[in-house]
Amino acid sequence: MPPHGLIRHDEYQWHLPMTGDMRVPAIAFGSLELVQAMDDKTLTQLRNVACLPGIVHAAMAMPDAHSGYGFPIGGVAAFDPARDGVVSMGGVGFDIACGVRTLLTGLTRDDILARREELADALFHAVPSGVGQGGTIILEGDGLAAMLEGGAAWAVGQGYGLPADLARIEDTGRMPGAMPGHVSPHARRRMRDQLGTLGSGNHYLEVQWVEKVLDPARGAAFGLKEGDAVVSIHCGSRGLGHQIGQDFIDELAPSGKIRRKGKGAGPNPYLPVADRELVCAPLDSEPGRRYLGAMRAGINCALANRQVITHLVRQVFADLFPAARLDLLFDVSHNTCRAERHTVDGRDKTLFVHRKGATRALGPGHPDLPAALREAGQPVLVGGSMGTASYILAGTAEGEAKSFASACHGAGRALSRTEARRRFVGPDLMETLRHQGVFVRTKSSRGLAEEAPAAYKDIDAVTSSAAGAGLAAPVARTLPLVCVKG
Repeated sequence: MPPHGLIRHDEYQWHLPMTGDMRVPAIAFGSLELVQAMDDKTLTQLRNVACLPGIVHAAMAMPDAHSGYGFPIGGVAAFDPARDGVVSMGGVGFDIACGVRTLLTGLTRDDILARREELADALFHAVPSGVGQGGTIILEGDGLAAMLEGGAAWAVGQGYGLPADLARIEDTGRMPGAMPGHVSPHARRRMRDQLGTLGSGNHYLEVQWVEKVLDPARGAAFGLKEGDAVVSIHCGSRGLGHQIGQDFIDELAPSGKIRRKGKGAGPNPYLPVADRELVCAPLDSEPGRRYLGAMRAGINCALANRQVITHLVRQVFADLFPAARLDLLFDVSHNTCRAERHTVDGRDKTLFVHRKGATRALGPGHPDLPAALREAGQPVLVGGSMGTASYILAGTAEGEAKSFASACHGAGRALSRTEARRRFVGPDLMETLRHQGVFVRTKSSRGLAEEAPAAYKDIDAVTSSAAGAGLAAPVARTLPLVCVKG
């Protein structure tokens, strides 16, 4: 029996037909078991997204989708500025450009096992983590503005990393069009001492080993071999990104409506929306342009943050493992809105693609990929949760056509944080993971309980659904050895 009124299109694709105010259909990608597990709120949010002005093709949910703020987490939608398309704060997410980067170490699992506890302690002390935890880099005034304008490229220029890193980061480490002047003073204050810090929640710094290479040709192109040790960093724009989202929501939706564009809006300057959490602005409106400029500054903040953390991680490895290299495989964000060229109804158009809890997944041959990766396709980094596997996938041509070059970003929550805290006890969980060979370091036992592996969906099922739907191709499966949590 198809769940939630979904109509089965094929084994891994389900459609919600257009009803009510929907402008386009809605599509959920995933196996029968995964879509059955989606709660009604996730599908309701997907329907509401399909009602927004200027949306094209479909509102989409990736296999890891679950309910979020306005948009489902794992939601993808593209908007046409030529058809009164909008930009939505809830479609980007509060942690702007939260993402994952993976580093190749040149070491093996056995190398890490020989000094695992020492490494766990050193990483925990080197990279500040936890709610509100600040670091040693203080940015204010022109220095902060330069970081928001320059992203990871700014960080490399300050000595935090290598010029070669930039080719392996989306947009070569700097999102064009950032407007730091549209970032509020409060948002700036929240970032004053946060650069180079991990944060809390589902953010992590994890040392992993490659348990299985699933595609030898792409694995070789990515520099992956079975038994290799890699490092993955999952974090975002910290309090600055959250404040940008909150500032614009408060400005644009005091009454839970979308403000119309231009002076000719008439006596009613607002458009109704199905949910206040879907507040948005027309792309070609003054507030829409201001939000895009501030959001792009938030993207650069996240890129700079991961770059500085990379520098701190490299320092730790240089002390403990002088032979380690820590070359960057790739860095990809999964809370963004990007202007991209896509083909819709046979026409090539510039669309603004929202990916909230979804990663871009460019297929082989795409000109935005560095030459060394172009033949294999973009690395798609799918994070697990402490005791579970993570995956490295690759973008596909089929996914480019089917989902605006989008794929899943993680396992996706199966339990709320409240329910996870009810079921799990942080210190007990840490001991269980230690017996499983995962050395966890954290400042918050409560936060650890919220992020218990069992609070998430089966990542093997999620990635197999992404592969089955043609969104991305599995390349390698990794398992954790050391995990630093906020």
